[in-house]
Amino acid sequence: MRLISARDRDPADPYFTRVLTVPNAFTIARLLLLVPVCWLIIDGAPGSWTPVVLLAVWAATDWIDGVLARALDQTSRLGEVMDPIADRIGIVGVTLALAIGGAVDWWILAVIFAVDVLSVISAGKAARDGSIHVSWLGKVRTAVLLTAIVVVLLGHTVLPEATALGMTLMLVGVGLHVIAGIDYFLQARRLRRVQTGRPTSRQAEEAR
Repeated sequence: MRLISARDRDPADPYFTRVLTVPNAFTIARLLLLVPVCWLIIDGAPGSWTPVVLLAVWAATDWIDGVLARALDQTSRLGEVMDPIADRIGIVGVTLALAIGGAVDWWILAVIFAVDVLSVISAGKAARDGSIHVSWLGKVRTAVLLTAIVVVLLGHTVLPEATALGMTLMLVGVGLHVIAGIDYFLQARRLRRVQTGRPTSRQAEEAR
């Protein structure tokens, strides 16, 4: 995550004031798609491709809102915040549906949810006001988890041979999720030290 100073932000900048944009509408549409996806995962019959296809569409379109924002010159702070929130809600929701359906263990859902909650508590405010941005680690973590839930569902419904690969990806994704959560916490702590005038660990070492 990249830290920026609140003093460098111009409240009149369209980046901070845009709300009704095509990319933001697309993000909301992706959130709404989760309802039938999760319902079909829980209620769907074995051998059905429908939940797999819908989930794959939802996961594969994760990058489209960002592309639209840049292509249409509609980047916004709201969109930057909404996109990872949509991913987090989606991953937790789908993992919950998979756990209910017996495709994944409940501890996987517990770890993912716990890290998300702790991240919101420790870094939510900083992320919301634009002081912290999603890092490459967070993006890789999300990509792995999105791929994992699709492959796990594929193995659970129509292609049992994919189960081992799906669970491997899921475990890797959960591990990256924990590391990303720790990164959020450390970045938020560093930001609080900067804002309160206290030296960071690096500054303290340089002062010795």
